[in-house]
Amino acid sequence: MSRRLILFAPGAGAPSSHPWIQNWKLRLSEIGEVETFDYDYMTAGRKRADPLPQLIAAHRKALEAAREKYQPDSTFLIGKSMGGRIGCHVSLEQKVDGLVCLGYPLCAMGDRTKLRDEVLRALTTPVLFVQGTRDALCPLGLLERVRAEMKVPNLLHVVEHGDHSLRVLKRQLQAIGETQEEVDERAFGAVAGFIDQFAATVD
Repeated sequence: MSRRLILFAPGAGAPSSHPWIQNWKLRLSEIGEVETFDYDYMTAGRKRADPLPQLIAAHRKALEAAREKYQPDSTFLIGKSMGGRIGCHVSLEQKVDGLVCLGYPLCAMGDRTKLRDEVLRALTTPVLFVQGTRDALCPLGLLERVRAEMKVPNLLHVVEHGDHSLRVLKRQLQAIGETQEEVDERAFGAVAGFIDQFAATVD
């Protein structure tokens, strides 16, 4: 199998040490070499995110270091919320094989009139969106409109009743007779399938 690098970026509010990130890292390690990192403001202990150019520079630096370490055949940028958005920006200047956005923050601060869609329309890299139906930062109707106008292959895995972190309320899990683990495993299956589809093949 080809050597696959997965650079996994955190969201704005929690570092890479957060259990949510670590649980996903464990899953993703089944299908590639997974590197996580933190943005500069996180390592400095600040709560306010850095300006976009600084976030992109930190993400790019982490990508370069991970590529140097693993010498992969394929590279995928996966990110939670803001980490997925910054990965999209990085892909415009660094060639990667695919992007996975776990809860893309389409609406800035939940405001439907302020869409972070410009980078999506500019993408030249295939992307998979994994979105919850209860995610106020990414109403699926708005995302569908943007997806229809994108130039690249773009796929969507919907987590029914999922919030911005793809979590389903306990009462809804009980109603459908599932566990959060099963919901997450299905989402992971979509990610694994996407990576298989777009990874470089090596003879």
